[in-house]
Amino acid sequence: MPSAAFDPVQLRCAALPLHGRAALVTGVSRRAGIGYATARRLAALGASLFLHHYTPHDRDQPWGADPGGPQAVIDGVAAARGNDQAALHHVEGDLTAPGAPERLVDSARAAVGHLDILVCNHARSGGDGPLGTLDAAMLDTHWAVNTRSTILLAQAFAAQHDGRRGGRIIFMTSGQDLGPMRDEVAYAASKGALASITRTLADHLADQAITVNAVNPGPVDTGYAPPGVHETVRLRFPQQHWGTPDDPARLIAWLATDDAAWITGQTLNTEGGFRRSG
Repeated sequence: MPSAAFDPVQLRCAALPLHGRAALVTGVSRRAGIGYATARRLAALGASLFLHHYTPHDRDQPWGADPGGPQAVIDGVAAARGNDQAALHHVEGDLTAPGAPERLVDSARAAVGHLDILVCNHARSGGDGPLGTLDAAMLDTHWAVNTRSTILLAQAFAAQHDGRRGGRIIFMTSGQDLGPMRDEVAYAASKGALASITRTLADHLADQAITVNAVNPGPVDTGYAPPGVHETVRLRFPQQHWGTPDDPARLIAWLATDDAAWITGQTLNTEGGFRRSG
């Protein structure tokens, strides 16, 4: 008699593998961003969504905020839904404010009923520099956004998780462990802390059936690189083109499904063969 592991019925993919699941995704503020691509992927797989954005950060950066504003972002996610009945909510918020991570999780749970997936995509980018230019404010700001708020979000998510379904927490790190990031010391330090704490949090939450993983998306073309940098980086990819936001989004969405239930405590790189030297 064939083993259950080879039962063709069990091996068939569900049309909407995240039907009935609910996800909180942070940093969904620009249609050119990874958060937007991830939210659309999760929506297409059937998940209900509670999306967080903080447009003042983007307005302060050279690339600027999405020209259509938050509503254009939400409309784009809604258009990708595989299940028209799945909930879709969003809120603006500064995650460095006292109690903000906990309030966001509470708001998301109240809106969608429960939470099964947390994707911490938000990040502080810009206002950084190399050794010799750093100050306490620069370091503290990156820590508060990239690291402190992310850990507090994970803590709040775990506190409300009911254990009925396997929970998923996904952090976004960077390539700081694969090569130097000389002009982004504050950013690399804060993102490196997330990669370092992933195993510890995964161990702590394993008994709640919550997996914790970090994703390094590699260089992704979200419109932040000036022309000269864009061309230099492009030539370091074997296929001669940058990653797109949907490249890491596919991995993040897969980690949210039952197919990834046996993966936890890992930092996964999705870089398309990017070469840091040569």
